[in-house]
Amino acid sequence: VHLRDGRLLPAKLVGRDPATDLAVVKIEATGLTVAKFADSDQARVGEWVVAIGSPFGLGYSVTTGVLSAKGRGGIGMNAIEDYLQTDASINPGNSGGPLVDLEGKVLGINTMIVGRGSGIGFAVPANIARKTGDQILKSGTVSRAWLGIGIQDITPELANAMKLEPRSGALVNAVTANGPGHKANLRPGDIVASIAGHPIHDSHELIREVIAHDVGEK
Repeated sequence: VHLRDGRLLPAKLVGRDPATDLAVVKIEATGLTVAKFADSDQARVGEWVVAIGSPFGLGYSVTTGVLSAKGRGGIGMNAIEDYLQTDASINPGNSGGPLVDLEGKVLGINTMIVGRGSGIGFAVPANIARKTGDQILKSGTVSRAWLGIGIQDITPELANAMKLEPRSGALVNAVTANGPGHKANLRPGDIVASIAGHPIHDSHELIREVIAHDVGEK
């Protein structure tokens, strides 16, 4: 780890989570200022953000932009996708750097860009990063809630056939035998319309709500 004051310190890998492309590393150092996490669920689309990193090896570069969108998924890069989207300039070397708000709090961890466009960058939300990091520090690994079902979006064609409104939930299309969903009597053809009082509009929202809960919760 190369610190701003010039120190170059060896780092130990505490643990990693391939599903979110995050890791926790540890260095032996004193006198460091701790960056505080923001509540990424409370972030507002349109607010100003700052991306910090070392694009193309140019250390301690800062770019600005706005929070373009929240809850981006379905990109197909990682198993867990619930990204913050920003138009702050992100390039190779920015990954792992923070996306901060104007109070200097970390809203997310910059992770990737859409290469065929411009101004489309993504960051792992702070709430996911913090929860992932806490689990790694506690046990060295990450465990996530799992329903054991296959799901898909309710397309306009399916909604018409089932006499439903589009985006009225997530359609269950498969159930793992003896999994938690099966034991709770979920069956193919069922529609999950809400979780713990939070409305579900599509399959991505269902996944996001499930992983926000701890293993064993009902």
